Amino acid sequence: MATTADSLALAAQARRSYVERLLSGVPGVVHAVEDGSRLLATQSAEHGLQYKRRDVAADLRKAAPTWINGIVSALRGALGNGMVAVSRPGDLTPLGRAPSMTLVDDDTIEVEILSSRLALAMMDRASWEFTDLRSRMSSLEQRDELDTHDVLRPHVLARIVTTTWRSSSMSQDAWRTLQAVLHEEFAHFAEEAYHETNRWLIQQRVLPEIDLRPFIRRTRAGGGVPVVSGGAALTGANSVFARSNVGEETRMMTRAGGFARGSDHAEAVLGRLNRLIGRQLPDFAGTAPMQPASAELKNAIAEAQQGIQRRLSAGSGQVGGEVVSTPALMEELHQRKQALKSAATSPVERATIEIVALLFQSILTEERIPAAVRVWFARLQMPVLRVAVSEPDFFATVEHPARRLIDRMGACVMGFDTTSRMVGDTLEKEIKRVVQVVEAYPDTGRRVFQTVLTEFEKFLEHYFKNENEASRRGVSLAQQVELRETLAIQYTIELRKMLNEVPVQEGVREFLFHVWADVMAMTSVKYGVHSAETKTMKRVAADLIWSASAKVSREERAEVIRRLPPLLKTLREGMDHAGVTAEKQDEHIQRLNNSLAAAFTAKTAAIPRERLEELMVKLETLEELLPDAEDVEIDESLVLDLSGHESSELEVVGEGGSMPTPAMLTWARELQVGGWYMLDYRGRNEVVQLAWQGMRRQLTLFVSPHSRGILFQQHRLAAFLQAGLLVPAQDESLTVRATRSALAKLDVDPSRLLN
Repeated sequence: MATTADSLALAAQARRSYVERLLSGVPGVVHAVEDGSRLLATQSAEHGLQYKRRDVAADLRKAAPTWINGIVSALRGALGNGMVAVSRPGDLTPLGRAPSMTLVDDDTIEVEILSSRLALAMMDRASWEFTDLRSRMSSLEQRDELDTHDVLRPHVLARIVTTTWRSSSMSQDAWRTLQAVLHEEFAHFAEEAYHETNRWLIQQRVLPEIDLRPFIRRTRAGGGVPVVSGGAALTGANSVFARSNVGEETRMMTRAGGFARGSDHAEAVLGRLNRLIGRQLPDFAGTAPMQPASAELKNAIAEAQQGIQRRLSAGSGQVGGEVVSTPALMEELHQRKQALKSAATSPVERATIEIVALLFQSILTEERIPAAVRVWFARLQMPVLRVAVSEPDFFATVEHPARRLIDRMGACVMGFDTTSRMVGDTLEKEIKRVVQVVEAYPDTGRRVFQTVLTEFEKFLEHYFKNENEASRRGVSLAQQVELRETLAIQYTIELRKMLNEVPVQEGVREFLFHVWADVMAMTSVKYGVHSAETKTMKRVAADLIWSASAKVSREERAEVIRRLPPLLKTLREGMDHAGVTAEKQDEHIQRLNNSLAAAFTAKTAAIPRERLEELMVKLETLEELLPDAEDVEIDESLVLDLSGHESSELEVVGEGGSMPTPAMLTWARELQVGGWYMLDYRGRNEVVQLAWQGMRRQLTLFVSPHSRGILFQQHRLAAFLQAGLLVPAQDESLTVRATRSALAKLDVDPSRLLN
């Protein structure tokens, strides 16, 4: 059995192995970024942007040796103890030496933002590998968390990369120009290093049972390249690691990498935040009662809210005709945070102020939130802070209405490409209204957030149904599908009850259940349940039942022959309107003819006239007997084929995907209206938005920007999620992403909670 000393030595060796892999790969990854910059410079773009790309590529070629040396130098410092102190964006300070106190300028804030985004990109790509590695290191070192300066942490590598970029004379603007390339290359770089370190530890028999994922080679699929404005696909020709084509399993896992980030993931992130804070402040607990905020803090929050409203009164982020830049806005919020902390009367209040500020710092630097909407998120910071200091469950559960409101609004405005997709005026006005309502009721806490959340969700339902041009037609068609299928199921249920003890020939019985119930449902949707057309279809059902019962007298047989031509004509018309093909109609009619022939030879049972009359009365009043629509479940056991609803405006997904797990089915039920996704279907890979969900979420409609609807049943939707054919624009909600960003900053400097 390994001793504690052996375990610690193994952990130290793993860190050295990780750093050595980084050191050997740095030249390659920098050269890959160079290749990507040169390729980007060759892509067609607006004249000024094209010149900027060319200049950046030329500058990077000159600065690359200095940048490589800077990264290598910083990493070599971690070979001894695996630690790198990166307490400030501009400093790589030795451990134990406090950085000098200076004013935080815009440049420093910008570097902080770039570093945080790079760290998040790394975690988005390498979260599984990092989680497994952290678990293995924790088991070796017998502690819950890695040190905040541990070189294994993604934010440490991200800070080294961004800091040395600036020290190599490359500008922040140049970084933003190449951001897609930089994020892709360094995220892949980190993932490979984590993967190989995990592989080494498995060989040393350190928690080999954690997962089978480390055995899957982390190479890139041919399509796994970043996409930039204009649709240019980029990749460095000399990437640091091989980019061979991968097997279906790896491709599926890569594309669906975020699928596990449902409610369980969100709660885990929030739990980790609470544990981190609890180590600094034992009195801070998301489930413990909080004392009411002091009068001084309440006044300070009110003053800060009024100041932010004045600063952003136009709702457009403009003051005196000048746009308020994100760094300037962040600096103002930072100053207000300091004033709030001065007014706080306890360490818990100061910690709460800091955490909320970090959450909104992440939200306000999220590039996918359009500028016109970002200002309204900024105005929510003080109302959210007011709730957080008085309601402990804000930090205890992702179900708090303030969090859910931010997530719902964020999901609606954060698509894949904000440069080509503008937020509709109607949606922007509703977000503005929601924020102003929250601001107007400062003392109602979670109740006002719950109220406006409910209103916002009702607005979305109305918006996609009636006001959004891309979705309006699709939602209408999807609702008709749901109504028709629900009625068909209801009619089938009641027909089964009616005919349970009636001697009806089996061929007729099956035709009524499987075909004519749908015909009656279609007619009811088109003309109304009490229309003459629907009554005609119900009378046909009664005539068919009578015609197929035993006919023992000449008069009855003559009556069947007289009724037969108009009956067959109506049967064909009904099936034709329901979308039954001519070939299928012929098959159904042939079976019915066989049933009628059996009736003529008296091989079927006779139905008493009074029983037939009773049956007709029930059919005429069928709608009164139907079960509630909410009690009808549309699933594959009842509706096997929706392809009959296919049209030029509505695609019905009837195949594809892979067998979903229970977790995938749960995730499919958690999807929310308004969210954006990338759908791979019928040879297209396109952005779609979730516009409508039916009762019990058994049907879900997505719409493309070109107004085409794509309808899923729940099981098929889960199958597409499982296979990575439907990938969310956000693999985690806005507040969870912000919480992870706050965790990264608190990992670096936990003392900021108390200062």
